[in-house]
Amino acid sequence: MDIERERGITIKSQAVTVPYTAANGEEYELNLVDTPGHVDFSYEVSRAISSCEGALLLIDASQGVEAQTVANMYMAMEHGLEIIPVINKIDLASADIPSCLEQIDHDLGLDADMTVKVSAKTGEGLDALYEAIVNWVPAPEYPVDSPLKALIFDSHYDPYRGVIVHFRLFEGKISEGQEVMFMNSRAVYKVEEVGIFQLDLVRTKSLEAGDVGYFIAGVKTISDIRVGDTVTLAENPAEKPCDGFKDVKPVVFSSIYPVDSNDYEELLDAIERLKLNDASLVYEKDSSAALGQGFRCGFLGLLHLEVIQERIEREFNLSIVFTSPSVRYLVHMKNGEIVEVDNPLDYPDPVRVDYAEEPFIRASVITPSTYLGPVISLCMEKRGVQTSMNYIDEKRVELIYEMPLSEVLFEFYDRLKSISRGFASFDYEITDYKRTDLVRMDILVNGEPVDALSQLVFRANATVRGRQCCERLQDEIPRHQFKIPIQAAIGGNIIARETINAFRKDVTAKCYGGDITRKRKLLEKQKEGKKRMKLVGNVEIPQSAFLAVLKSKDEENR
Repeated sequence: MDIERERGITIKSQAVTVPYTAANGEEYELNLVDTPGHVDFSYEVSRAISSCEGALLLIDASQGVEAQTVANMYMAMEHGLEIIPVINKIDLASADIPSCLEQIDHDLGLDADMTVKVSAKTGEGLDALYEAIVNWVPAPEYPVDSPLKALIFDSHYDPYRGVIVHFRLFEGKISEGQEVMFMNSRAVYKVEEVGIFQLDLVRTKSLEAGDVGYFIAGVKTISDIRVGDTVTLAENPAEKPCDGFKDVKPVVFSSIYPVDSNDYEELLDAIERLKLNDASLVYEKDSSAALGQGFRCGFLGLLHLEVIQERIEREFNLSIVFTSPSVRYLVHMKNGEIVEVDNPLDYPDPVRVDYAEEPFIRASVITPSTYLGPVISLCMEKRGVQTSMNYIDEKRVELIYEMPLSEVLFEFYDRLKSISRGFASFDYEITDYKRTDLVRMDILVNGEPVDALSQLVFRANATVRGRQCCERLQDEIPRHQFKIPIQAAIGGNIIARETINAFRKDVTAKCYGGDITRKRKLLEKQKEGKKRMKLVGNVEIPQSAFLAVLKSKDEENR
């Protein structure tokens, strides 16, 4: 994907089948899946791990073990996978292989003697890596004569051929011409093509138990396909489906609206197709007075949100607007009822609210000890409470913090990378909900609340956040013929304000000499006209203003 090349990260897991002739002359077929490492795409990793027998744990020779490395290793261990540690990028001038080996032994508790040293760029050590896979990872043993049982781990949409299903065969055999059934939707389709993944889709006519591949069956109804569903034969179905995957819970919520309201149907189609390729995306219909019809979406993190935004704009050529991201709060009402709120517009009347709770995370930050001070200051600024600090070795420290998830959403990751020169790594897991002092902050433009800009914020941070929003909007909203006040308000209290000055015609230019009252009369007349205009005039808020509210000034300057 273009976004992957630009950002230098993996976003989508990708499968490939590689034929390999071992040193002893035996022929092997290796099914490899490349998975992301970032915490926002951990669901992609869990899906890939569920269909594998072993894992290659990649460690950067210059960076060493990072926070995500540890998290993904534990996930592989939970699934009982054979883990082979691999040190990559050994061709770099900054590579520190002895330090990496020590970290593998000390931090991860893996056998450093099993470690394979490779350079993906030059190809050095790849034969040793293939031999390690053949020797250490067990081959799948599944019955071929049982009824067909295959797990869908991914899929993508082809505009000419419909849905292309990616699956792993656990039992039985699948051939072209057979009728298959999806056990979740009970939909039946005839298989048109079966094959494996290489640099392209390679047709093979049939696949047996243990294989990984794809099939095309002319599926045009996207809702029939679900990641984690089991495929079986319609005439001889399997007794019970595969275990599948647990449903993912989104942690960040935002609404998407098309810039042109006529693009609503195209946006729905785009989100449905992305959902096919990204099972962690959750959405439902939503509407806004300022932006019209749209969708309320759930994401696994802010990077996930940014990637979805870029994919919609690039792959489907749509112009869209995102509202301010929010997390899911638990609001305890005075009558004992508990309400889940992820949209600021759904926040109940404060008079009826007893107290609110927000999600907290256990954040793990691994940083060089040189940057320890600035990293601790950043975490404290984000309301973090330190629970432990461990020196991994003489150069690196692991910090464990408990902090609110909502504080991590805004610029935390960017600032962490900035103050540590890119060396600090960050991983988190959601722990529980804790009591918080929550308020709804509304943004008023010319006295009118703009619902798409409303936010739920911690009361102590409300004034700073309100001032930031007003400043951002002042920079983005163009000047009109009348003064425009931009205000941040909590209930009836205004906590921040900026003013956009009006265009002003010099009405006294032709007034030479005479009494001052002549000029004053013209100015008063202009003032009255501007007052009338303010009552009937509408303020046009550009789409860039909604995005600007989400960014800090530093980020925009960069």
